Amino acid sequence: MKRIAVLVGTLACASLAQAASLEARDCWIRAMPPNLPSSGYFTVANNGDKPVTITAAETPAFGMAMMHKSESKNGTATMSPVDSVDVPAHGTLSFAPTGYHLMLEEPGKPLKVGSTIPLTLSFADKSKLAVNCEVKSPATVGH
Repeated sequence: MKRIAVLVGTLACASLAQAASLEARDCWIRAMPPNLPSSGYFTVANNGDKPVTITAAETPAFGMAMMHKSESKNGTATMSPVDSVDVPAHGTLSFAPTGYHLMLEEPGKPLKVGSTIPLTLSFADKSKLAVNCEVKSPATVGH
């Protein structure tokens, strides 16, 4: 029984060490009318020695949060869902209006510009990372 407790403790410490090497910052969510999907953006910095994989995102402000990637191919813009996104060791990955982003659907209530809502990122190793996101007007895109 002691061996199991040590193993569980070791795994918990490994997850905390993983989370300690990660930082989420510059998170913001686009305020949209309640009947339209919104989008979320942020940067994840991985200060660890191994790449990490984001597998999900969730926020209590929306019923559904999905990772997507926008691309332009032959002059046509496309957007497709992705199951996971890698953040390189000692590197960063940004979710931005062009490229990776969160599609946020089914808002619980209208978003108020200037308010802050929580977002939790989940990783393949079962660790989680919390960040607060500022709600911004669609007119401030890229600012």
